[in-house]
Amino acid sequence: MKILLTGITGQVGWELQQTLMPLGKVISTGRSISQRALQMDLAQPDTIRRTLREVKPTLIVNAAAYTSVDKAELDSDTAMAVNGIAPGIIAEEAKSLGAAVIHYSTDYVFDGKKSTAYTEQDLPNPQNVYGKTKLIGEQAIEAVGGSYSILRTSWVYSRHRNNFLLTILRLAQEREELRVVNDQVGSPTWSRLIAEATAQILFQATKQNLYDFLAHKSGIYHLSATGQVSWYGFAKAILEQERKFNTFKLQRLVAIASEQYSTPAKRPTYSVLNNQKLSDTFGIVLPNWQRTLQLLLTPEAIAS
Repeated sequence: MKILLTGITGQVGWELQQTLMPLGKVISTGRSISQRALQMDLAQPDTIRRTLREVKPTLIVNAAAYTSVDKAELDSDTAMAVNGIAPGIIAEEAKSLGAAVIHYSTDYVFDGKKSTAYTEQDLPNPQNVYGKTKLIGEQAIEAVGGSYSILRTSWVYSRHRNNFLLTILRLAQEREELRVVNDQVGSPTWSRLIAEATAQILFQATKQNLYDFLAHKSGIYHLSATGQVSWYGFAKAILEQERKFNTFKLQRLVAIASEQYSTPAKRPTYSVLNNQKLSDTFGIVLPNWQRTLQLLLTPEAIAS
């Protein structure tokens, strides 16, 4: 299997480089040519089409996205190009080539007005530019059809790039007090969990035709850690676990309301995802967010 992977510098893409290797030849792409990647800038449609036609992959795994939620409010054109338009182009080229597509989306396609976990049947109603552009990307792939899986995930964190976990650990070393929002609830998901679940889906197709396998199961699936917590609760859990191995300058962690922490983009107050469809279709049961956080923050995981 020839796998074209985008977004290798991102949290999910970085993990996918490792988990996809046993499944075939992984060809990585990036915005510029490097020793690690071919050039394929998702903001430039011509480079997408040219690269896919040259490589002729069996599978395209699109882990690239414009993920800066607040910056997207001011840079909507770029966010739309990468999140909204590029996935449709990828789907068109994939269908023409007879290639399957794995694409990642977000819990931020929902408005957060529910109090129970969102299923794939719930109607999206994004409240910010990031969520709106990601939803348009989903719809573009669905409109093309072919063989695809759209995997919505939530609150992604890792030891790489910029994310909530690393921000909390850095600020705990710099400040005596941290104020964290306590009225937004979701499911923190380790990027390695997303990559491993993706590999499990693909491994099921290794003994049959990949395109047909995913075509028969094409659709949207929710893929996140189970359980739920607020940003404040997540920060508290991070610090409690990390204190087993390190000391901090931080003395006080204070819970605040969203109104006390103004951001350019509005966030959903509740965006927990229901993973039952993923389990029913692929037999994948995901662990609790607390368990994966503990695994990530162990010295062994850090060393790897």
